[in-house]
Amino acid sequence: MNNKTTVAARFAPETRFTLPTATNAPFRANLETEFERLKSRLLAETLDEAEQPGLNAPLRRAANEAAALAWVTFYPLLVFPALFEEKSRAAVRQAARQARIYANSREIIAA
Repeated sequence: MNNKTTVAARFAPETRFTLPTATNAPFRANLETEFERLKSRLLAETLDEAEQPGLNAPLRRAANEAAALAWVTFYPLLVFPALFEEKSRAAVRQAARQARIYANSREIIAA
């Protein structure tokens, strides 16, 4: 059963493609830089306005969460400020709630 079949290879003429060089979308690195500047500026303003030094970590976490959510939208620079405002308000409320619970538990333990 040593049947060897030879097949002649036939190739079609070479095809060339041209790719457009200019894109309509902005360069992603420029957008990232602008986005990081906006995030840093809004976070710095919010941290300056914060009355309690214990809000540093929750506000930074809120900024990172808002950035992650905004970045997956079509207009992250437009969406981020509103998301950050909402997340930072929630972080301040949560920190105040935790402070109340801590104070109440200290009173219960002392009694």
